[in-house]
Amino acid sequence: MKTDSLFFRLFQAMPALALELAGLTVSERAAYQFRSEEIKQTAFRLDGVLMPTAEVREAPVVFVEVQYQPDEGFYGRFFAEILLYLYRSAPPHPWRAMVIYPNRAVERLNERHYGSLLKLPEVQRVYLEDFTGRPAKTIGMRLIQLLIGDAQQVVREAVALLQQARTTPNTQLSFEQTLELVETILVYQCPQWGREEIKAMLGLDTELKQTRFYQEVFAEGELKGELKGELKGELKGELKGELKLLRRLLIRRFGGLPGWAEAKLVEADSARLEAWGERVLEAKALEEVFVDES
Repeated sequence: MKTDSLFFRLFQAMPALALELAGLTVSERAAYQFRSEEIKQTAFRLDGVLMPTAEVREAPVVFVEVQYQPDEGFYGRFFAEILLYLYRSAPPHPWRAMVIYPNRAVERLNERHYGSLLKLPEVQRVYLEDFTGRPAKTIGMRLIQLLIGDAQQVVREAVALLQQARTTPNTQLSFEQTLELVETILVYQCPQWGREEIKAMLGLDTELKQTRFYQEVFAEGELKGELKGELKGELKGELKGELKLLRRLLIRRFGGLPGWAEAKLVEADSARLEAWGERVLEAKALEEVFVDES
């Protein structure tokens, strides 16, 4: 599962969270939407763009990238996509760019070509390691810390966050939305956990059963028969976790899986599961995820 998908879900639910990470303060009238943008007549696609309403022209368009893997060519693509988008679309707003790294060790600088661009006031690099251990004042930042925190403490922090969400009304997220995001982060952080473990550790039996996450991923009766036998008898350790996590992401993205897709997942090795996981966000149909296996 790609980590950027989790951040993008957070930013879609709370666009202001991305602005908070970047340290940007904009007018309250600038209602933002977080979406992807395709640059016409090119192969470039900007995965994350915070787009303000056209009426508030001083509010910037914010380009957001989450980079969890070292990539020598990242900044070349990043700046090319931004500049080409500005040329093609000519938005009426100023612009800002933000790259989110888990830590500084992941970043691959190319000072010779892009050093001066990285020093522009419009460009912001965010290192999540700087937020570890910091007091979090908002629900959004607590969700970020849940995502980057130690898996050993994730349950205790998740329970405390949900207690806050239940007792303190939030203008951005309902309790149900917060619960669904917490569940998704828990699955990412600890894919070995099943429905019963999550229910017991969160202490949320009734609410959990009513969420879309529960209904889509942990619905009663799933993984029966031969598939259930395969998962219990043959898949072990990390491979089992990878399969469960990919299957959950596929269900969330495309709905219930047909028999042929279930069979491919069960038969796949770790390398193939990882390759399919990289395609989930880009694929427009389930068949595109398995295109090389058809």
